[in-house]
Amino acid sequence: MTTAVSDLLPTLDEADLARLDAWWRAANYLTIGQIYLQANPLLREPLKAEHIKPRLLGHWGTSPGLSFVYAHVSRLIRHTGQDAIYLTGPGHGGPALVAAGYLEGTYSEIYPDVTLDEPGMRKLFRQFSSPGGIPSHVSVTTPGSIHEGGELGYVLVHAFGAVLDNPDLLAIAVVGDGEAETGPLEGSWKGVSFLNPAHDGAVLPILHLNGAKISGPTVLGRKDPAEVRALLSGHGYEVIEVEGDDVPGMHHRFAAALAEAWGRIRTIQKSAREGEWDGTRPTWPLIVLRTPKGWTGPAEVDGVEVTGTFRAHQVPLSGVRDNPAHLALLEKWLKSYRPEELFDSAGAPVALLREQDPSGDLRMSANPHANGGVLTRELDLPDFRDYAIDVPAPATVRAESTRKLGEFLRDIYRDNPDRFRLFSPDETNSNRLGAVFEVSDRAFMERVGPGDVAIGPSGRVMEVLSEHNCHGWLEGYNLTGRHGLFATYEAFAMVSASQTIQHGKWLEEADHLPWRAKVPSLNVLLTSTAWRNDHNGFSHQGPGLIQNVLTQRGTVSRVYLPPDANCLLSVADHCFRSRSYINLIVIDKQPQLQWLTMDEALEHCARGAGIWNWAGTDDGASDPDIILACAGDVVTMETVAAAQILRDRLPGMRVRVVNVVDLMALVRPKDHPHGMSETLFTELFTDTVDVVFAFHGYPGAVHQLVHGRPDADRFRVRGFIEQGTTTTPFDMTVRNKASRYHLVMDAINNARRLPQGATELKQWCESQLARHEQYVVEHLEDMPEVHDWSYPS
Repeated sequence: MTTAVSDLLPTLDEADLARLDAWWRAANYLTIGQIYLQANPLLREPLKAEHIKPRLLGHWGTSPGLSFVYAHVSRLIRHTGQDAIYLTGPGHGGPALVAAGYLEGTYSEIYPDVTLDEPGMRKLFRQFSSPGGIPSHVSVTTPGSIHEGGELGYVLVHAFGAVLDNPDLLAIAVVGDGEAETGPLEGSWKGVSFLNPAHDGAVLPILHLNGAKISGPTVLGRKDPAEVRALLSGHGYEVIEVEGDDVPGMHHRFAAALAEAWGRIRTIQKSAREGEWDGTRPTWPLIVLRTPKGWTGPAEVDGVEVTGTFRAHQVPLSGVRDNPAHLALLEKWLKSYRPEELFDSAGAPVALLREQDPSGDLRMSANPHANGGVLTRELDLPDFRDYAIDVPAPATVRAESTRKLGEFLRDIYRDNPDRFRLFSPDETNSNRLGAVFEVSDRAFMERVGPGDVAIGPSGRVMEVLSEHNCHGWLEGYNLTGRHGLFATYEAFAMVSASQTIQHGKWLEEADHLPWRAKVPSLNVLLTSTAWRNDHNGFSHQGPGLIQNVLTQRGTVSRVYLPPDANCLLSVADHCFRSRSYINLIVIDKQPQLQWLTMDEALEHCARGAGIWNWAGTDDGASDPDIILACAGDVVTMETVAAAQILRDRLPGMRVRVVNVVDLMALVRPKDHPHGMSETLFTELFTDTVDVVFAFHGYPGAVHQLVHGRPDADRFRVRGFIEQGTTTTPFDMTVRNKASRYHLVMDAINNARRLPQGATELKQWCESQLARHEQYVVEHLEDMPEVHDWSYPS
């Protein structure tokens, strides 16, 4: 361990108990104040209706439990010096974590106008869940957070990602029992099967069972405790249980449980790091904490039980401004925490509370791992040009483009042993990235058999058949300052698309917060794409993630469609150097034609789009008769083939071919920072000539991107239109009306000038399509021959 950490957490004594309980009471008081009060924050006068917010929003039910755990972990840090971050699964426990940051002083350091006095407390209360203020969940504005609580299910994957290659870090991950019902959370307990105690940190999951969600009971909350124990021990955890609502008894029991868990973690890590470990998966500790929902709140309201039921989930006392009985009950509730003991005459936390806080960066709300950009070290990147494919002339070489990327990744792994990882759902070899196994095994802490290949406890390539885990692990890895790549089949990126969107929202909001340092970008590689998943069929054919990323703000969204290996290498190098973006790279893994030399690829990628003069018949002296544009590898091949047909059969027709590698270059500069200038756009597409655009994704995306460009209606887009089956690669383009023959007919239908023979060429294209259809019907059962005929020559 690189930090000085004590192995001893002393038994809770009276002095510690006093600090703990006072801090917990203060956090609960501040939590309720955020939900209810807009004035009179310290109850220095009798509570009146005008002191209450006109609209009551927030979530009380989970908050006292979250503050209880936070207080105890802070005590652990103070006594041991442990480096720890706190991830809150119950997302709408936001006021509790804001209260914690405020009590630790971090909130006022970051937001100087929220001062540690009565006016500052009033501002703290008024901003909560109010227009122009802060959300009700643990958001990017919350100091110490790397976990956006707006969508449930991801707390464990973020926690495990945060501690990979972070040996000194402990991630406390509080899992709500409502959250535990979500698919992503149910699938994320398996993180211990990949965590190596020698070079990774530790995750301490705390399953907080308060028994209820917004309007009813939770599954795990109502299960027999023995069943819950069996479930979690089956995942590989040593289960420690704490239950009750009595104080100070609960403080003593939880302090003992935390000490037991902490001791177990330290024993595991010491054994692994001092050479006493046999490499088998440790049994990591996990705490099950059972407390009443809305603990310490009103037991009954209007004769109806509240505490311990779903009624405590949000705002247990409603209509307070108009109901004197509820107003009196709220005042009694707030005064039960004895605020006069907790805050001095100015409204600042008293010394007893400050003594409970760890110091400096050890405060969880100030921990630099939760603002990972401040810890980020740039990758030591090899020169990507060294992996170039030699392309003596366009379309003379065929290669698997992603295989060259795999060689690049291999050497990034070699040169960055503690700050780069690849995450993939059991598809590293399938996606032709297997060169990484020359320098690292797959990470795996379960049993390894004699027939297994490149897998074991020391591995750092992350493979698990769960897009949620892979995506979430990378997010946690990025947000704590490290770099990586999530590679998956294109269609199944939609499984975790919501995570992509949520991460984008985090980055978008962080961009407005000067104190949030830029973090390594979330890099996503989509391969096994719609156009080449011919063998797997319709279920594997879907380019929808492009559409999702396009909807995000230009401050974070980037979409690249490199047409060949050299462009892919250039794009990947750029993405690995970038900060706080979502970089979506789409290219297939199958052998494909290579178009550009490395020097040409560099220039092409730097511009984002360019004219391929060698592919067209455009002399540049005047505007062409038609523009054939393309973005995506397969549709690029179809576009070049269409241009060749036109060159051979209509030599008098001026055809321009434009390839787009940076999709965001199509957008106006005022709408996206990568948008090409009006001058460059006109240079490529003119202002008047019709454009036939072959696109990898859904056609509507291009129309969205060129909106506002000169005469945008002249763009006619061919793309994926949900036509697919188990078929040949070329048949996929025919089914989606994006084949070379469709593009030629579009060019003839929309050209400014038609040379002699255009009608005959259109008829020939129609006959070729009819011939193709007849061929597929006749050879339906002759699969080898059909697959050999992948593309017309």
